[in-house]
Amino acid sequence: MSDHIPMRVAVVGATGFQGGAAARLLADRGHQVRTLSRRPEADRPPLPGVAFVAGELGDPAAVRRLFEGVTHAAVVLPLEYDPERVRRYARNIAEAAKDAGVLRLVYNANTRIPQLRTDVAAFETRRLAEEVFRASGVPLVVLRPPVYLDNLFSPWNGPALVDEGVLAYPLPADTPTAWISHRDLAGAVYAALTRDGLEGRTFDIGGAGSLTGPELAEAFGRGLGRTVRYLPLDPQVFERGLAELIGPDAAAGVAGIYHYMASGADPRLMAADDGVAARVLGLSPTPTEEWVSRRPWQIWSRDSEERGAPSQG
Repeated sequence: MSDHIPMRVAVVGATGFQGGAAARLLADRGHQVRTLSRRPEADRPPLPGVAFVAGELGDPAAVRRLFEGVTHAAVVLPLEYDPERVRRYARNIAEAAKDAGVLRLVYNANTRIPQLRTDVAAFETRRLAEEVFRASGVPLVVLRPPVYLDNLFSPWNGPALVDEGVLAYPLPADTPTAWISHRDLAGAVYAALTRDGLEGRTFDIGGAGSLTGPELAEAFGRGLGRTVRYLPLDPQVFERGLAELIGPDAAAGVAGIYHYMASGADPRLMAADDGVAARVLGLSPTPTEEWVSRRPWQIWSRDSEERGAPSQG
């Protein structure tokens, strides 16, 4: 398999941040990309070079239309944590991919998954989807990322980072985490689609190395040119704030990961894999401080907002 051969790729989840990063990279490199969306055209995110098919994952006919004529697929599921609904989504994708003769399906589980089963829906629904995909017989590569740097470039973290030098996140300070960017995730998806001999493999992808909270703050400090300190956020506080944005059910699903990490049950779950995935996939993850230095953090500064505010009177 070669990245010089044009692919026709169904990207499930391209209207989200992770799937969108993969779709943009695929389109930028000359591949045909299509995705599924139930949003009206005016409400869709800008994805140049990406074709839209109307519908949703719960509709088998819409999913089959998405997969008509495609050669490859990249899948990340929405923030849905009901097991039966996730099973239905995964089954619709798997059946459509198999009927279309998809040569390879790359599944981004959106999280690391513990080796032993848990009571955490965010882990077990993604494990369930992976099992459905494997059982279908479609050639499969699974990517399990840790936590995204892009979560921190946001209106919830940006102002405190820029103005106060505080990096608050719901992971214990001593938890080693291989923070990864959406851009590097997209590179991993691309490599998993195009490199030979990967079928059946699972990769714990991540950034350039593991960082504890204070080490992450030091990397941000180097990138921002200021002192930054790490503040471990209570997962309950994180969940309440997230619920205001995405609703209580989805927030509980996402926050379940952080409640689990706070329990100390598997402290190295989000850690780096000693570079195994990067070597096999041919990747060079971006160092955290370099990623930080490339972001326009000044947009989150309250001082810049005040300077830009119109005068009164």
